Amino acid sequence: MNYTQDFIQGFPEYDKHHLVTFLHDEETGMEAFVSIHRKNSNVPSFGATRFWHYESDSDALRDALRLSRLMSYKAALAGLPCGGAKGVIIDRSGAVEDHSSILSAYADKISMLRDSFITGTDVGVRQEELALMRERAPNIVGFNDNSTLFTSLGVYHAIKCTLREVFSDDSVAGKTFAIQGLGKIGSAVLEHLAPDAAKIYVADIDINAVTAAVKRFPSIIPVSVDAIHKQNVDVFCPCALGGAINTDNVAELSCAIVAGGANNQLENEEMGDILHKINILYAPDYVVNAGGLIAVFDEYESPTYDEERVRSKVVMIEERIQDIIAESRLQKRPTNRVANDLAESIFNTYA
Repeated sequence: MNYTQDFIQGFPEYDKHHLVTFLHDEETGMEAFVSIHRKNSNVPSFGATRFWHYESDSDALRDALRLSRLMSYKAALAGLPCGGAKGVIIDRSGAVEDHSSILSAYADKISMLRDSFITGTDVGVRQEELALMRERAPNIVGFNDNSTLFTSLGVYHAIKCTLREVFSDDSVAGKTFAIQGLGKIGSAVLEHLAPDAAKIYVADIDINAVTAAVKRFPSIIPVSVDAIHKQNVDVFCPCALGGAINTDNVAELSCAIVAGGANNQLENEEMGDILHKINILYAPDYVVNAGGLIAVFDEYESPTYDEERVRSKVVMIEERIQDIIAESRLQKRPTNRVANDLAESIFNTYA
């Protein structure tokens, strides 16, 4: 495949990326993209690796470009001195269970990027496969297996901040919520909220996930995936796929706040403009869900794991959301626009 610079630059997701490279291993058939959006000269860029079946190589490349850029925004407003990156391994069959040979070949290739790229698990790469990759590449993190814990903790503190802004009270008690998605993050957020919330609606495409959640928290109210965003609640928490707020449903929202763990919650930046106009407070997703990145960066820079040290860093997300809200009110601009400007002012200064 001949992925020239001109070809890559033709994609709308391209943003003068530091490096975009196609990796191939003939023996195993491994094919992957590594995209580094911004690179601080003193620190490698961070971004997890996903193993996914794409309809085309162009789709895989666009995913790598888009997600690496998102990671730069996330790192900048998490107070981390690294740029964003992403690894995307192309699953040609969509049905292979044993990824070991492909992951080994991938690790061999990215070991050459050790000074530029630090990676770990994303969709399709199992936690237990990290050790296999680490045998071949030193630039693998995520062995503390605490991403869900700290991502959900960050979401919880972001929610508390938005509650304080809208209701002058950051207590979950007496508040109502709608959680879209009950995967790892959605379920963990539910654990934080369920003990005190007045009412929680939940939805997931996996009925087994809903059943398990109801069994654990009998007072929650299951609704259809098509109705979850329509619930009349204080906080809508998107914790599933991207595009939760889009042109088809933004007018159907009946909440005061949008704050959740999903990436790319806005279909486009104009959705943030609409939320601002209709007086729904939006907590920018890449600030809210940065807890996992904060945790793996701590693992990278600290030889020993200290949960309280990481926790103290993650709870600072609440302060960052507060700063963005304050600046949004001062400028009379949407929170997503303010957050983007703040992040860009940081990572666009990297050498």
